[in-house]
Amino acid sequence: MQGKVELCGVNTSKLPLLKNAEMRELIAAAQSGDMAARDKLINGNLRLVLSVIQKFSGRGESMDDLFQVGCIGLIKAIDCFDLSQNVQFSTYGVPMISGELRRFLRDHGAVRVSRSVRDTAYRVLQVKERLTAELGREPDVEVIAKELGIKRSEVVFALDSICDPVSLYEPVYSDSGESVCVMDQIGDTKNTDEHWLEQIALDEAVGRLSERERRILSLRFYLGRTQTEVAREIGISQAQVSRLEKNAMGRIKKELGS
Repeated sequence: MQGKVELCGVNTSKLPLLKNAEMRELIAAAQSGDMAARDKLINGNLRLVLSVIQKFSGRGESMDDLFQVGCIGLIKAIDCFDLSQNVQFSTYGVPMISGELRRFLRDHGAVRVSRSVRDTAYRVLQVKERLTAELGREPDVEVIAKELGIKRSEVVFALDSICDPVSLYEPVYSDSGESVCVMDQIGDTKNTDEHWLEQIALDEAVGRLSERERRILSLRFYLGRTQTEVAREIGISQAQVSRLEKNAMGRIKKELGS
């Protein structure tokens, strides 16, 4: 039984929970002009809006105003979501809602990225650069979060917070009189909103695996262990490792639509 939580006048315990299949059916109907389906989608995703707007609180704007703007972003996400892409709606909806809120705050002169968020973004960029060199590929959100000892959502939010148009010479971090500018942290063309959206989708797909499956993939692909080494460490046969790895990869590919 969910406890009652009031946010922006919304009792979250009474909000409906939509399964992915139902969500996609409702989106198809809403995009065809079914207003009842649209209303059900909005109510079923208000938790998403409430979750996002809390990241933007404390900037001088009322939570009710932010909630209204977040709902506009949600409606745009419903209208624009591409059902041919096999990704979770939340993966697409969060950046849309965040973008709408950032535009609102920017237009109202209320965009103030806190020092702590900028510091987190700087640390994320440093770790990302180091791990890319060590692994020979870009690390995903979960790996960066684990390295820093923070939540995955904090990694995404920190990076998202410095995606607004800014001067290349604007400091993102300052310590002992030495500043690090945005230009100093520009890497390659892979660091784009689209790329990070894909990373979030992958992160969600991996999160739905069992603990054993996640451990096997971590040992195999993050630490470079062989199937035999993984089998020895976990205490199962190499054949079982191979089967679990294959099943896990198959489910991830299905989730990502690849």
